[in-house]
Amino acid sequence: MKKALVVLTNVTRYKGTDDPTGLWLGEATEFVEEIQNAGIDVDYVSPKGGFVPLDPRGMKYVDASIMKMYESDDFQQRALMHSMKPTEVNPDDYFAIYYTGGHGVMWDFPMNSELQKIALSIYHQGGYISSVCHGIAGLFNIKDDNGEYVIKGKNITGFTTSEEILAGKKKVVPFLNEDLAKQRGENFQKKRAYKEFAVQDGHLITGQNPFSPRAVAKLLLAAVN
Repeated sequence: MKKALVVLTNVTRYKGTDDPTGLWLGEATEFVEEIQNAGIDVDYVSPKGGFVPLDPRGMKYVDASIMKMYESDDFQQRALMHSMKPTEVNPDDYFAIYYTGGHGVMWDFPMNSELQKIALSIYHQGGYISSVCHGIAGLFNIKDDNGEYVIKGKNITGFTTSEEILAGKKKVVPFLNEDLAKQRGENFQKKRAYKEFAVQDGHLITGQNPFSPRAVAKLLLAAVN
């Protein structure tokens, strides 16, 4: 079977501040664990390739399974140290693309045209575009051949405004997911803050927050099995 492509951020700090950010570790490892347990391989890509920083806040929520993958040589080397550049990716190799979160993605996912082309190619081949939490930032600007947003009119979810307020980052982030979703004509779905929630609309599968990567993976696996 084809592989899943996991997208990671290269951003090390909140823009305009000294506060560190990066990948929310569990949003990668929990999704990957579910996919690999189903016998499917994954690859890792980031906008610049190479080094992927970790959001220190996310390290407060690790468990044994997250740490096991984090400490593995494969994850250290292929995800955190030597992630692929978009130019190294062949979309034909993948049945799905999955955008991870961590606040850093809000600065390097939305305007990356190379990743958008990869996602659209996978989508056009009958594959799936998926995300969790702030990873929805990677979906907002993907347009089809007619210039329409792929997520227009679709049921999707992502990190909510109330969750951003609770995180204390509402005034720091460049946009709010719910607001941008309305601008794109999406049907933004949400449940209680920081509770697991994922939604599927055709070949789009999205999760609300850091507690939702496994739910995204399970919907994806159910869709292809």
